[in-house]
This record gives sequence, structure tokens and C-alpha cells, in this order.
Amino acid sequence: MFSAGDWNYWLFFVLSIALICYYFFHREKRIRRNTIQEIDRRQSMVNLELHAFQAQLDPHFIFNSLNAIHHYILSTSTDMASLYLTRFSKLMRLMIANFNKEWVSLEEDIEALELYIQLEQLRFEPQFTYKLYLSPEVTRQFILVPPMIIQPYVQQAIWHRILQRPQKSGGRLEVVISRNQDQLNIQVEDNGVSGELQPASYAATQLNRNVAIAAERLQIMREKYHIQAAVTEQTIYDEPSQTSCSRITINLQHITSRQLQAV
Repeated sequence: MFSAGDWNYWLFFVLSIALICYYFFHREKRIRRNTIQEIDRRQSMVNLELHAFQAQLDPHFIFNSLNAIHHYILSTSTDMASLYLTRFSKLMRLMIANFNKEWVSLEEDIEALELYIQLEQLRFEPQFTYKLYLSPEVTRQFILVPPMIIQPYVQQAIWHRILQRPQKSGGRLEVVISRNQDQLNIQVEDNGVSGELQPASYAATQLNRNVAIAAERLQIMREKYHIQAAVTEQTIYDEPSQTSCSRITINLQHITSRQLQAV
């Protein structure tokens, strides 16, 4: 017969084994759940990268660019055709090179952005001018940003607003990049017409999709790297001139390659 001490020993032994099994069961369950979540996150990131790449290689933009080059060739404007083709090929090279990168230098992103704006300006030169200003404290070589993160908002400003101006001239696009302590501030401002394009139009659908993808990419970067990232939109009204302008502001935490390696 077991004594009271023996019963206590075996009861303690059985409970210990049960607790150990319970611990390892839930540990394996938690590891399996985290693994599935990580796989889902990686798959979402891959899908988002593919969608972002497709958005950057907008077939409508590519067709229009090639059509413009064709027009310049037929009109015997070989210098313009050569200039357009050179800028177009540089932009395509940058897009393809940065396809699977999470971060690129601000310098690379600005180069791609300017190439895009210049290509659109070559097509619509009478309709708008642009300025791109970097504050002196912004070191474009060392600051990192998600590739092509500014371009969708610039594209939206050009197509949704500037090209909708009834005057067909006097459009203004300004991109100002500044730094406030650990925040990188990117402002895209235009004096175009406020409002949306027709929902059924290809341009409206594609532009809205591109902007939605850019916002989702910022959301994933914010969650993955625990950084601050936000996009705000406002309309600024100038009473003396009775005019208004739209401003998109992208606020990103100032990130360098050294900081990224420490994350």
C-alpha cells in the first residue's frame, strides 16, 4: 500500500509531467502560429512588391511614352526623340533595378522621380512647370526611403488635378523634401483642380490603385521596422488671390543604412 508521502510524490510527479506537456504543447502551437503568420507576412510582402512593380510599370504610361517617342520621330524632331528615349530607358532601368528592394537611397528615388516628371513634362510642356527642392540638412546619399514611394502621389497630382485645369497652362508642381529632427518630410503641392476623375476611367482606376499600394507599403514598413510613417492631404486656400492648392505630405522617420542594420 502507498503511504501518504508516496501519493504526494506521485501526484506531484504526474502534475509536473502534465504541466511540462502543457507547456511544450502550447509552445509548439505558438511557434507554429508565429511561423504561419510570418509566412503570410512574407507572402503579402511579395505580392505587394509585385503589385508595386506592376504599378510602376504602368502600361498606360509606357504606351504614352513610346507613342510620344514615335511622334517625335515622325515629326523629324530627332533631338527630342533621343532625349525622351534616353530618359525613358533610364527610368525603366531604375524601376527594374529597384524592383525587389525594400529601401533605396533618397538620391536614387529622386533621380527616378525627376525622370518621370520630365517625361510627363515633355508631353505636356505648356500645361505645367515643376520644382524639386531639397533642404540643405537632407543628405540624399545616406537617407533611405522605400523605392518609388513619392511617384504615385506626383502622378496623382499631375493627372488628377493639374491636367484637369481648364486653362491648359500655368500648372505648378512643387516637391519639397526637408528634415525636422528625426522626421523626413516630403511635400507634393500643386495648383490643379480639386476633385476626382471619373471613377470608370482607366486613369482614375490606375492612379487610385497606385496610391493605395504606396499607402499599404508604408503601412507594412511601419509595422515591420517599428518606424513612423504617415500620409496627410490638405487643401490650402489663398484668400487674396482666390486660389487654392492641394498638398500631400509624406512623413517618414529618418532612416540611414546604419540605423536599418541595427533594427
